[in-house]
Amino acid sequence: MKQTKLRLKEQYEKEIIPQIMKESNYGNIMKVPKLTKITVNMGVGSALQNIKELESAADDLAKITGQKPIITKAKKSIASFKLREGSPIGCMVTLRGSRMYEFLDRLLSIAIPRVRDFRGLSKKSFDGCGNYTIGIKEQLIFPEVSYDNILSVKGMNITINTTAKSDKEALSLLEKFGFPFKRQESSGK
Repeated sequence: MKQTKLRLKEQYEKEIIPQIMKESNYGNIMKVPKLTKITVNMGVGSALQNIKELESAADDLAKITGQKPIITKAKKSIASFKLREGSPIGCMVTLRGSRMYEFLDRLLSIAIPRVRDFRGLSKKSFDGCGNYTIGIKEQLIFPEVSYDNILSVKGMNITINTTAKSDKEALSLLEKFGFPFKRQESSGK
């Protein structure tokens, strides 16, 4: 069985790399920023009272990403939250290679357009090292999750790690992949 090449990976290799090399005057193709991994994290604080919530979140995350998540545990006890060290409180998946490109393609072409009242992604969510994090309020934007089978609506954080040296390089790379960033950040009210 011959594996077909992923659409976003092919676009990166044939269009994005030459564009970035021309814009940034890179002499070597290895200097061009690339995606290294995508981490999807769901925190389930209600799992302290109901462990079924955590199982449901792990099932949803497995359907969304196509990979079995690991259960994350509390690193330290916090009495005011009734949290003990070692208690399971979330789940996460790290995607690399073809699964990463496949997930990113579904995120950009299917899931983000399903967000209600979507006005674009913020350009302020970079960490200073070329990595970008998106916060999603509900897992229902992914078509793999059935509305009838969820116990409660849960949010998730999606972190896109790149080899970019600065946020400006990472922004340029993600814009070329088709991320729908806001045109102009409002100066806040």
